[in-house]
Amino acid sequence: MPHRVRVPREEFRKLDLVVHGILRDVPLHDVSAIDLPGGGAGRTLSDVRSLMADANLRAANPAVRVLVALRVRAGRLFGWDSHIHTIHKHQEASYIHRLSDDVRQRSALAPGSPDGRLQLLYLLERESLGEFRNATVHALFAIALTEAPGGYRLYWAVYVHRVSRFTPLYMALIDPFRRFIVYPAVLRRIRRAWEERYPRPPDPRESAAV
Repeated sequence: MPHRVRVPREEFRKLDLVVHGILRDVPLHDVSAIDLPGGGAGRTLSDVRSLMADANLRAANPAVRVLVALRVRAGRLFGWDSHIHTIHKHQEASYIHRLSDDVRQRSALAPGSPDGRLQLLYLLERESLGEFRNATVHALFAIALTEAPGGYRLYWAVYVHRVSRFTPLYMALIDPFRRFIVYPAVLRRIRRAWEERYPRPPDPRESAAV
């Protein structure tokens, strides 16, 4: 099963996911993915989320730590992350209002629950959606787990809703770092944590060849 990072948007759009209806008019900015080998039957997104917590994703590598620190410093300097810009201060703009009663009832966590810096909109068996808002962008992060040959595939999709004229410039500035440094490091760390928790049994063909 090959590693994958950037994948076509259409591959993600073809999946049978709730998010496609909820964010039908929100631009899908990009999609990343990583293949997770093995794992056994019945793995869910909650299994992956527990790995994400255990893996300390901000410590994925030194470059990620530096970039996160720089972004936090810039946010403080320019006031991008002030509480007056957060989704909690702009609940009328939240996509939580688009959730159906069925999705609300099926969500493993209550819609609107804090999830790190995000507001969690829902957590289903194989799919979740969270949102984040500051002075520069209103971003929504969809994560989906699908079965794939030899294991599973984890998708990480980013939707971007424009909040000001600065949004396109801001995204253009951070995209190279996000796409080529941060996300690959984070996804590969998730894969390593997955392989440690769900080690694959030895291939009998390899044993026979010894």
